[in-house]
Formats: sequence, structure tokens, C-alpha cells
Amino acid sequence: MRLNHSLTGPMVALITPMFEDGSLDFESLKNLVDWHLQSGTQAIVSMGTTGESATLNQTEHIQVMQKTIEFSKERIAIIAGTGANSTAEAIELTQAAKDMGARAALLVTPYYNKPTQEGLYQHYKTIAEAVDIDQILYNVPTRTAVDLSVETTLRLSMIKNIIGIKDATGDLSVAAALINQCQDNFLLYSGDDATAVEFILMGGHGGISVTSNIVPKFIANAYNSAMDGNRYLAEKINTKLHNLHQHLFIESNPIPVKWALYKMHKCRGGIRLPLTKLSTKAQAILEQDLLSLGIINHVC
Repeated sequence: MRLNHSLTGPMVALITPMFEDGSLDFESLKNLVDWHLQSGTQAIVSMGTTGESATLNQTEHIQVMQKTIEFSKERIAIIAGTGANSTAEAIELTQAAKDMGARAALLVTPYYNKPTQEGLYQHYKTIAEAVDIDQILYNVPTRTAVDLSVETTLRLSMIKNIIGIKDATGDLSVAAALINQCQDNFLLYSGDDATAVEFILMGGHGGISVTSNIVPKFIANAYNSAMDGNRYLAEKINTKLHNLHQHLFIESNPIPVKWALYKMHKCRGGIRLPLTKLSTKAQAILEQDLLSLGIINHVC
């Protein structure tokens, strides 16, 4: 059953387009925002993992969020990635997102520090109390080396402006625990493309997708079908995307997705160190996925 909330359904973890020298490409960013608006994407996450938030300085980080909000012209919800491994920095970024008019903030667990569960609770509680904007937790332990437990998530869900969580564990037993134990109005998003359709069919409220960068209409149709309880159609679409889901992580995200968008002429080929361009071997694999889906029509 659909939850009556604007932040549900298919969402994209948007890349940050760059020129070959690594400088920011705002013309391509505008075009991507427009494309997602036309393709059925319900919300855009700006400056998440896929947006290379870790390679941008704070000034650039804020600038990309601001431009994405500006280009949206309030036609599509913008969720600003404002997490940091410093609570003070996360507050600064979250306040900036609120001041710019972001619909909500997405806050990854503080990486590298490896805080305790109590530390995680106090981190998120402090940010929520400091900035009056809807906030979404983001758990991706393969990236951060810390796992936000279901129990800590339940504690945090009691805070008024913490409205949901993006769970990128890919563990459907975690999804089941969240769905069964969280209040109905606490938004539960998949952050793992391979398991997102099943997550939604189980009762999740949407997904924040990397694959949607490449095939936003496919993802919108799959997620909306799942939210309507149409398992057959959702799984049929998702089966077509199986290889793409896998191969967009053949090297560290966002290396493959940025290369694919470059091949689709949606952006230039820039990416920032320490990330490097997709290897020749991986290019051949991903190119076959793009050809088989009709995204590109010849090897070039």
C-alpha cells in the first residue's frame, strides 16, 4: 500500500558531472535534472555517495546542492546529502541545505571514526535538534565501517524530524526487521539496486537508486509497480536490469555509472582522484549491458 507522502517511490542518487580536468559541469547537471523530471523520478539525491561527495570540498559540495535545487525549479524534490564524519560539519551542511530550500537531508553514518551505537544516536540526535529540516538516515556499512543497528534506528525514529532511513546493506532480513518494527509513517528506502524491488514489495516506501542514473524510466516503472503490489511486472522489469545492477558496481561506485553516462552522451568523462576512469576490461562488460538494453545502439 502506498504511503501518503511526497518522498516515496523511485529516486536517483545523482552523479556530479565533471569536465575532464575534474571541474564541475553545471550544464550537464541541469540536463540530468530535466531528464529525471521527464522520466518519472520522484526525487533526486544531490551529493550522496554517487555524487562523489567525498572528493569535493565543502564550498563545492554546497554549490552542487544549490545548483541542483536551482535547476529543479521546485518541480522535483531535492534531497541533499549532508552527512560527514564530524557532527559539527554535518550540522553546517544540513543548515546550508535547509537555507537553500532542500526538501530533506540524507545523512550517512559517520565514516572512519567507527562510533558506538550510542555515538551514532547522539550524532543524529544532535543534528536533528540543531537543524529543523526533515532528515533521512543512511546506513551503508560496506563504505563507512560502521553499521547502524535496527535498535538504534528505532530509537532515532522517535525524533520528530528524522523521517526515514536509506538502508544500503542489501540484507533483506534487515529490511524485514525495519518494516516490521518501525512505525508506519517512518520512511524505509532501499539503497541497494539488486534487492530494491523485493525490499519495496515487502513494504518499503521506495528506493534511492544508482541504476536510475542510466535507466530512470525502467526504475520508475519497476518501483511504482512494486509499490502497487504488482509483483509480476516489477520482477519482469527488474530481471531485465539484473546484469546492469551488478555491473554498475564492477568497480567502485560511481566509476562505472559515470562512464556509462559518458557513453550515453549525458555527461563528459570527468572523475576525481582517487577515483579513476573505468578500466578497459570493465568497459567491455558494461558496454554489452548498454547494448542489450538498447541504451546505445553500436559499439563506439
